[in-house]
Amino acid sequence: MRTVGVEEELLLVDPESGEPRASAAAVLARASLVDPGQDVFEKELYGQMLEFATHPQADMAELGEEIVRCRKEAARLAGELGCAVAALASSPLPVSPSISVNPRYQWLAEQYGIATREQLVCGCHVHVAVESDEEGVAVLDRIRPWLPALVAISGNSPFWQGNDTGYSSYRSRVWARWPSAGPVELFRTAERYHRLVADMVATGVILDEGMAYFDARLAQRYPTVEIRVADVCLRAGTAVLVATLARALVETAAREWRAGREPVDHGVGLQRLAGWRAARSGLGGELLDPGTMRPRAAAAVLESLLAHTRDALDGSGDLAAAEEGVERLLRCGNGAVEQRELLAGSGSLRDVVTGCVQRTQE
Repeated sequence: MRTVGVEEELLLVDPESGEPRASAAAVLARASLVDPGQDVFEKELYGQMLEFATHPQADMAELGEEIVRCRKEAARLAGELGCAVAALASSPLPVSPSISVNPRYQWLAEQYGIATREQLVCGCHVHVAVESDEEGVAVLDRIRPWLPALVAISGNSPFWQGNDTGYSSYRSRVWARWPSAGPVELFRTAERYHRLVADMVATGVILDEGMAYFDARLAQRYPTVEIRVADVCLRAGTAVLVATLARALVETAAREWRAGREPVDHGVGLQRLAGWRAARSGLGGELLDPGTMRPRAAAAVLESLLAHTRDALDGSGDLAAAEEGVERLLRCGNGAVEQRELLAGSGSLRDVVTGCVQRTQE
């Protein structure tokens, strides 16, 4: 059974105003005081963000329990400092991000200018174990067409600087401003993957391998494929669904590779359009079909995703939960839908944040 780990970035907010607060350093100091050896919470680019990482888990129920536990612990630590945490992929209210004190982050600010100052977005990264770089690259080549579906499922960033963007995942559009972000061509071999990353670093445009911000990549520190397209999900259950489908996609791709099945070679241009369509529409309209790259109802694309990964989901015991999770999302909507419903009910973006703080813990 492949293990899965999840990294989530949470937004630190004022519990009264709903505005983001640059309290990450204080929260991390508090966490280290309580547990000097803690390795769960980490500093991020902005002082208004707090990241945590789960341990690798083979059982999705246990992964879900750990995500909830980490979210609650983050809320407790923040609460002790008069702050709150919200699983929001972008701030509904206007914000001027503060960049954390760190040589790497200062380099980013100097290199990329305003693009760095406007990157306060929170994502969810899913790590799925692979046996080797060769298997990992084979997986990367074969999961490409399906990644926009994960964007649609996780969409949780409809608001930006106090305005409705019209997008389900505006975070993904902001993230695309990094020069190394987005879909990439087929690699075919691990050697070609590593050569491209080395060539990118050699240009001086990116600082190091960690800045190869591909939609999915080989992780630097772990023997995993890291899938990076998802917004941080408003509800922990949606994060578990994304992780479940990510593992099933990886396992399905590895089986196809071992069976000698070639990857679908959609060009990067089409992949970019598919990512944009998913970010814009979420689950409320059409997506681009992963096989044909033609418009198709989002519900039909998710049905195809379940069919594509059915054997892997069945083998891991996750099929029923995945089907139920997809059905619930199609019925109730993703985080972007919930945020807009909160706004429609109260007319206040502050109340949107307050409602999301509560949902983060559920």
